[in-house]
Amino acid sequence: MSSDNAPLLRPRIVVLGSLNMDLLLRVPRAPDAGETLIGHNFATVPGGKGGNQAVSCARQGADVALLGRLGADAYGNSLRAALAADGIDLAGVQTDAEQPTGLALVMVDDAAQNRIVVIPGANATLRVEPATLTAALAGAAFFVTQLEAPLGQVIDAIEAAHAASCPVLLNPSPMAALPDTLWPRLDTLVLNEVEASELTGRPLRDPAGAAAAALELRRRGVQRVVVTLGSQGAVASDVQGSRFHPALPVRAVDTTAAGDTFTGALAVALAQGQPLDQAVRRGIRAAAWCVARVGAQPSIPTAQDLESLPEPLAGHPL
Repeated sequence: MSSDNAPLLRPRIVVLGSLNMDLLLRVPRAPDAGETLIGHNFATVPGGKGGNQAVSCARQGADVALLGRLGADAYGNSLRAALAADGIDLAGVQTDAEQPTGLALVMVDDAAQNRIVVIPGANATLRVEPATLTAALAGAAFFVTQLEAPLGQVIDAIEAAHAASCPVLLNPSPMAALPDTLWPRLDTLVLNEVEASELTGRPLRDPAGAAAAALELRRRGVQRVVVTLGSQGAVASDVQGSRFHPALPVRAVDTTAAGDTFTGALAVALAQGQPLDQAVRRGIRAAAWCVARVGAQPSIPTAQDLESLPEPLAGHPL
């Protein structure tokens, strides 16, 4: 078993998902209806779940190919430049001549809680040609996707990856109804407590509840399930059972992109052949780094950044 700091192979990971420019507002608190509030500051920051997860994978040591769609505008140009700076293959990123680049209004309060409104823009017109997807998946160790791209495209891409024997990692966010036939196509499902509760109808109040929800999702055909629990940590579930991994203590200033950062770090660790528990601990370290900084992609750590953080405690069975 390799340690988190040992030299590891550089896997190829394909990410399909949304690309947004985040309009980041720092505020003391969320305003009430009809209230005008003086904020702290404003910034434009590269984001979108697809872009965030691609950046996380790249900074953790993967060769990443990204499939998405941008508008032919200044925000689209800025996003392309930022993604290219992380060495991400953008051959599969399309340009829409009519729809603008996706936008997300992200309001972060002094308690580090965020409230996000997404305008899909060009993301909603993404259509991936089968030949493009097949070429991208050649030699890939993992296919990673979420639900901010058109659902039909996501489902078709998952089917194609499964047919190509490429393991699929799905982050079902934002929530949407999924066909029962999809679950057995998933190697790894990464979701938070709200999503796990909605998918299973179970209330999730603690790690034991997350373990029960994860077991139900595994019974639908998913091989591995990880339920993230914010500041508590995460629950990992596979054929060996369920384990709770506590979070690292950290002063959070902005939780934006923490889940995407976790997902990317986890995907790279799994693609490198690390066991699920070790991969979850790597995700926890990456998320801890992320929440201590402001913004989506600027807060995503590199593998070297994580060397300054302590190793999370070993998980315990549930």
